[in-house]
Amino acid sequence: MSCLIDTHTHLYDEAFSADFDETVSRSIAAGVSRFVFPDIDSSSREAMLDCAAKYPDNIFCGIGLHPTSIKEDWQEELGMVETYLAGGKPWYAIGEIGMDLYWSKEFVKEQREAFDTQLSWAERYGLPVIIHSREATAEIFDILEAHKGKSLRGVFHAFGGSIETFRKMDRYGDFYVGIGGTLTYKNSKLPVTLAEIDISRIVAETDSPYLTPVPHRGERNESSFIPIIIEKIAIIKGLDFENTALATTLNAEELFRLPFVADMTEE
Repeated sequence: MSCLIDTHTHLYDEAFSADFDETVSRSIAAGVSRFVFPDIDSSSREAMLDCAAKYPDNIFCGIGLHPTSIKEDWQEELGMVETYLAGGKPWYAIGEIGMDLYWSKEFVKEQREAFDTQLSWAERYGLPVIIHSREATAEIFDILEAHKGKSLRGVFHAFGGSIETFRKMDRYGDFYVGIGGTLTYKNSKLPVTLAEIDISRIVAETDSPYLTPVPHRGERNESSFIPIIIEKIAIIKGLDFENTALATTLNAEELFRLPFVADMTEE
């Protein structure tokens, strides 16, 4: 199965600066021909856009301010995002946005305000959101409550919650779970939860260069590892690889409204 989609990858990260083209080629050879790039902040946005410009038929960018990038200059950073949104360039998502209280709680109020504002922009522009939630589930749901019934759609990136968390998030819009390398980890509880989530709500992601799946832990993660994630999802769901690949690909196309890319692995 080719034309697979990595719905969350930072191939524009400095970790790929020496072999970006080779990494993309490896991914395409592995059947992964479309990539969603989530934005972080102004420090890496130019690199993201430059990388995307090299593969306009394969790379689709989001725009947004990552919660860990919310510091003293957060309003200026948020203003840049708003300017890009209004600039006419086709964006495929607002993200990666959300809240992260794992590293620091210094800017909790500012994180809440930035998340709320960017959700409103998603509603205005009709774009899906890529939600980052780390040690902040209650706060995320509290903010989503104010947007209930406003036709939000999106993905909870690196989902690791319980089935109760999934059911609660499903009340706030048309949300998918982004499943990546943590699914393959020995002590992960995610397989138990994923067994109860319908395949129609699942998309595959790597979060490259982070969260490398088994058997490549300790290596740099990359989009060519998406088939490993899909194979693990297939085993948990009791499906074959092809049907799982097709389902997760169609889910990603629907979520991000991606254009079709022909099979690039065939001669």
